Amino acid sequence: MNGSVKLLAPLVAALAVAACNAGGSSNVPGTAGEASSPSSSRSTMPEWQAKGLAKAACPQAAGKATCLALIQSKSGISPAVSGWAPSDFQTRYNLPSSTNGKGQIVAIVDAYDNPNVASDVAAYRSQFGLGTANFTKYNQQGQKKNYPRGSTGWGVEIDLDVQMVSAACPLCTIYLVEANSSDFGDLQTAEAEAVTLGAHIVSNSWICYGSYDCVDQSIFDQPGVLYTAGSGDAGYGAIGAPSALSSVVAVGGTVLSKNGSTYSESVWNGAGAGCATGVTKPSWQHDPDCTSRTDSDVSAISWQVAEYDTYGYSGWFTVGGTSVATPMVAAIFALAGNASSQDAAKKIWSLKKRKRGKDLHAITTGSDGSCNGEYLCQAGTKQFHSYSGPAGWGTPNGIKTF
Repeated sequence: MNGSVKLLAPLVAALAVAACNAGGSSNVPGTAGEASSPSSSRSTMPEWQAKGLAKAACPQAAGKATCLALIQSKSGISPAVSGWAPSDFQTRYNLPSSTNGKGQIVAIVDAYDNPNVASDVAAYRSQFGLGTANFTKYNQQGQKKNYPRGSTGWGVEIDLDVQMVSAACPLCTIYLVEANSSDFGDLQTAEAEAVTLGAHIVSNSWICYGSYDCVDQSIFDQPGVLYTAGSGDAGYGAIGAPSALSSVVAVGGTVLSKNGSTYSESVWNGAGAGCATGVTKPSWQHDPDCTSRTDSDVSAISWQVAEYDTYGYSGWFTVGGTSVATPMVAAIFALAGNASSQDAAKKIWSLKKRKRGKDLHAITTGSDGSCNGEYLCQAGTKQFHSYSGPAGWGTPNGIKTF
């Protein structure tokens, strides 16, 4: 990467609390009946940073838009590709990736430019036999030229997003809409342009830690369009827009394991989750201890995934973060082909217990912080066994839930 990335992640949670309190809303629930007090929430430093397991691709600060890609290791280039690959996602999640998705448009909104994204996704798809991408890059005005200035940090995010949509839905049409900057005005302009261009699904692997009103909710609530957004990478209590908006499918994270031919998953301890105090709870959410919007809704793998990038790096390395899961879930909605009829995560929350057990992998182990044993941070609680904040209702098992 060109230059060093200045990480503010140790301060993200603390800054988020301060920013929210200053703005009249708190991202760490502290109201009786909604969650544990702030003093019992997780530490201000997520485990991936405390243990030096990864570094954030983008600078992080409360109240600012930050991408959610985490760089884990800079491994050797192909054929020594490490990390989870498309065949793992497709098998674990029982996806009809070779037959479904044609004609579905998944748009990705990111900031700045990755000038190598087209060649990078071509290399990724060639490595894994995914065929040629139906891929188009636009600026925030919908032009296929005059792209914004480059950013190697956001460039990692851009490559990751395009490659994860490719991994789950190789037949999908992929639009990348690059905002001029990470300012919210530019990101919202790009968001609206993605809809104008005809996207059925818009994926957002970025977050505004500590704020729910940093973006205009109406921009993420257009008829016939489904929006996904990462719940964040700073653990319990550190959430924000757009994932905390009730019109958006909030995507949490898991860690994938394999024993022989059998896959399993547990909560990724960095996944953002919690009760978005002050955000109106959608009528279809029915968990007992949060009277506001509960984050997240569903999840997917968020750790140790293969990525190919030649803009800031020199080939293959491994990545993590809810920005892995977010475009993947967007692509799975595309495989189902009915995004225009969805009402955010209503269908996911409205499933009967038996159907949920069949169509989603329940994540029953792990946590993303301390919340006195509450389901808002802890998986497998007696109180709300199938749901947890960091993993939502679980990970896909086919496309019938989507």
